Amino acid sequence: MPLHFSSNEFDQRLHKIQQKLQEHQLDGLLLFAPESHYYLTGYDTFGFAMFQCMVIPQTGKPHLLTRAPDLRQALHTSTLSSDQIRIWQDKEGTNPYRQLLELLSALGLAGARLGIETNTVGLTAWQWQQLSHTFESTPPKRQPELVEASDLVPELRRVKSAAEIDFIREAAKLSDAALDAALTVTEANAFEGDILAAMQGRVFEGGGDYAGNEFIVGSGDGALMCRYYSGRRKLDDQDQLTLEWSGAYRRYHAAMMRTIIIGAPSTRQQAMHAAAVEALCACEAAIKPGEPMGSVFEAHARTLDAHGMSHARLNACGYGMGAVYNPIWVEFPMFYENNPLLMEAGNVFFLHMILMDSDAGLAMCWGHSVLVTETGVERLSRHSLDLLQC
Repeated sequence: MPLHFSSNEFDQRLHKIQQKLQEHQLDGLLLFAPESHYYLTGYDTFGFAMFQCMVIPQTGKPHLLTRAPDLRQALHTSTLSSDQIRIWQDKEGTNPYRQLLELLSALGLAGARLGIETNTVGLTAWQWQQLSHTFESTPPKRQPELVEASDLVPELRRVKSAAEIDFIREAAKLSDAALDAALTVTEANAFEGDILAAMQGRVFEGGGDYAGNEFIVGSGDGALMCRYYSGRRKLDDQDQLTLEWSGAYRRYHAAMMRTIIIGAPSTRQQAMHAAAVEALCACEAAIKPGEPMGSVFEAHARTLDAHGMSHARLNACGYGMGAVYNPIWVEFPMFYENNPLLMEAGNVFFLHMILMDSDAGLAMCWGHSVLVTETGVERLSRHSLDLLQC
């Protein structure tokens, strides 16, 4: 059983979430986010694309309702035993939402006050409608009271344990190695697909995983994109290449971002690079336990605006890192204007200074992941902030 954390750590996590249930006067919690399943039990699957639910009672063990293909997946990857797993069958007329009600009844939670995660891809709007309709059609005394509780587990996940930080450090090493691989093959006439293959291959060679979203690559006009899109091209003799990627180790991420110049950098590109690096360092200086996340965005905006780059910057400059699943590797919250959430030691963030000047047709994007310490911040990447030129 490839559990990545000790039994004691899983026990502590379960104890903390059950304490939260008591504080919020909830009899149990319905979890649909794959990150929550992984955090509390180690359950690791893309089966969340189909309907499944993990039930956390206020006392006792977690239970999982899922499909047959994920029975062995749960036994192989999680702390769950066979008596904690119930299967709903694929056949015409099956109602897994009613089977969830039956599971709740078996756990003594019929008519209980239950928290529910809705802010997740693990519960689609269609599924939510079906679940709500099924629950509302039950007799009043057996009908659960559902209370929005999407933030309960994420609040626990924000402060990383020592074991989680070790995994994030491994992910950061893989991100650095992926950049090394990219730089060995990036040159005029290089094919973007070869660059991606080199980066992703290095992550796998290092024992890493698929990241929570695709590696982002774009050259020429595509260097101004900060999303993956289909279709590859070869680099010109004079070109720009924007890369955003993340090593992933045991599902934990440590993202990075760079714009590489092919040929000679222009004066404008050099100025954009200087602004991005200064802003990145200013953001690092603003990260301190007890300070609001909005202060980091303020440092980002103030620095880039002073360089005359207000038209090219974005309205966010980073977000949390952790163990996440598709479709994105973002662990919320984000750095944006006036975000009041206080930073804590043990938080991990990806800082990205994204400059995309549509008028000039130029990009300069610089970023890496950092760990919040008791006194400030630790940069997790070993790569320098020097301008990259191939």
